Order: sequence, then structure tokens, then C-alpha cells
Amino acid sequence: MEFTVLEIANFLQGTVEGNAQAKISKLSKIEEGEPGSVSFLANPKYTPFIYTSQATAVICNKTFVAEHEISATLIRVDDAYSSFAKLLDLYTKQQQTKKPKISRKANISRKAKIGKQVSVGDFVSIAEGVCVGNNTTIHSNVTIYPGVQIGENCLIYAGVRILDNCIIGNNCILQPGAIIGSDGFGFAPIQDGKYYKIPQTGNVILEDDVEIGANATIDRATMGSTIIRQGTKIDNLIQIGHNCEIGSNTVIAGQTGISGSTKVGNNCMIGGQTGVAGHLKIGNNVKIAAKSGIMIDIPDGDFQMGGPSFNAREYKKSYIHFMNLDKLAKRINQLEKALKDIRK
Repeated sequence: MEFTVLEIANFLQGTVEGNAQAKISKLSKIEEGEPGSVSFLANPKYTPFIYTSQATAVICNKTFVAEHEISATLIRVDDAYSSFAKLLDLYTKQQQTKKPKISRKANISRKAKIGKQVSVGDFVSIAEGVCVGNNTTIHSNVTIYPGVQIGENCLIYAGVRILDNCIIGNNCILQPGAIIGSDGFGFAPIQDGKYYKIPQTGNVILEDDVEIGANATIDRATMGSTIIRQGTKIDNLIQIGHNCEIGSNTVIAGQTGISGSTKVGNNCMIGGQTGVAGHLKIGNNVKIAAKSGIMIDIPDGDFQMGGPSFNAREYKKSYIHFMNLDKLAKRINQLEKALKDIRK
């Protein structure tokens, strides 16, 4: 597909500074820009590249002030990063546009309901009682268990497993290998030292606009539902335990594990490799640094780091002392020696 700079600017509600009729046929990173491509500048670290980039056009913030001559046409917008994301989304959708097709190699129950304009890939298994909404795409080797409901405009990549009675909202994306609705980790110790498996009878609910990363696992509830609220984004290799509830528009980075029955609020940001204990309450607008260990409830708006974690400002103060432990130890040894000499 080919667009003019002006057409792109109109789509992004931006303004053009340069040749508005220049043709754009591809996207590029600013440091690898080439003629016919459009790039973007959002991170100040990449500012030097805007003066040397061969890209035909560059999307930048309205506040950007050039210090040298720029050969590329500028598309000025309020937020270059989110604008380029919208452009990527448009580009991807146009690249993927094709007539919906249901593979003959798919195994679809006669008791399943498949909406309009649905695509189903090779070796997909759709059990009885499943309902798939309009315009949803299901790639190869996906297994959908009985009673699952999937909304409209969803994108389900290869190897996903959605277990019994789970509910997927509209506009959800499940990356390859994601598991929705596996059994929660529920075992009761018995007298002979063994463990009795507690049946997990609930389900998982993903509300609208949720994205689940590759090989992430969301456990079904023991009773009731494990819930991921609207707009939340979960990265790759994440474990969400049974009966958890993750609030809306929360982002969780890779390799994080959240134990059962913990409630995470809205608009939270959780860094990678964070571990969260069970039965906790994390408030709204909370930030948690990577590799933190969360052992207690966190109030609204707090920023935590460390393991076990505590307030980030206090943690940074303490970390300064930690970095100086060797010096402090030497001073203590010197003081103890001096004290012994005085006593002699």
C-alpha cells in the first residue's frame, strides 16, 4: 500500500512540515530510515538520527525543536510514540487483510456457534457449546474446550489453549502458546504427608481489549472467576494464579508471578520478574519495579521496589548504604581496633 505524507498526517491528526505529497510505502526505524519510508522520533536518545536519517518522513512531537537542517518531511503530532503505534496498527491490519477462511483440517463441533467473517486455521479444535464472535481469527493448532465464549474481533495465535467455560471479551489478543483456564494450584495436605487435589470449578474472564503474551498462563478459579479487567496487557511468560483479579488498564511485564486470590488495582505498572504473594490487595495507580518481591498490601499510588519490597524512595536511600557496606565495615574494624588500643 502507498500513501502520501498528507494522508498519514490526516490519519494521525498531525501537521506537515515539508513535502506533503511525498509517497510512503513502508515503515522504518529512524536509524535505518530509507527513501519511501516513514519513521518516528519519541525517545530523545535517538534525536541525532533525525539529522542523518534517509527516511522520507519522520513523525515527531509538536514540541520538537530542530538544531540542524533536516532533509525528511516532518509530521508533527501531540505524541509521536502513540501516533506511530496507530500507524503500525493500520499497516498490520492492511497487511493481514484477506478473505476469511475456515480450514477443512479444523475440527469444529456441530454444536459450536461460529460468527460471521471468522477465520479458523489448520488443526484447530473447537468443542461443543463454544461461541465465537464475528471477525475473530483463530490460527492453527488452537484448542478451545467446551462452553468457551469468544467475543468479536479477537486474534488468537497458534498453540493457544482456552479451557472449559472461559470467557474472552471483544478485541482480545492471545499470543502463541497462551493458556487460559488451566487448573489453579490448589492442594490440601493430608495426614500421611500427601496432598489432595482441590477441584478447580471456576473459570477465567478476560474483559474487552485484553492482551495475553506468549506462553502466559491464567489459572481458572477454584470457585467463581479469575478476572482480567478491560484494557489490561500481560506480557510473555507470566503466571496469574486462581481467583486473582487484575484491574483495568494495568500492564505487567514478563516473568512476573501473581499468587492466588490477589487483587491488583487499575492503571498499575508491574516490572518484569516480580513475585507477588497470595491474598494481597494492590491499590490503583501502583508502580512496582522489576524483580520486586511483594509480601504485603500496597496502598493507592505507591511505588515499590526490592525484595521484600518497600517504598522506592526509602529503598533507594537504603541501597546507598548497602553499596557502602564494605567501607562501613572497614571503618568499624578500624574503630574497634582503636578502642582496644585506648583500653590498653
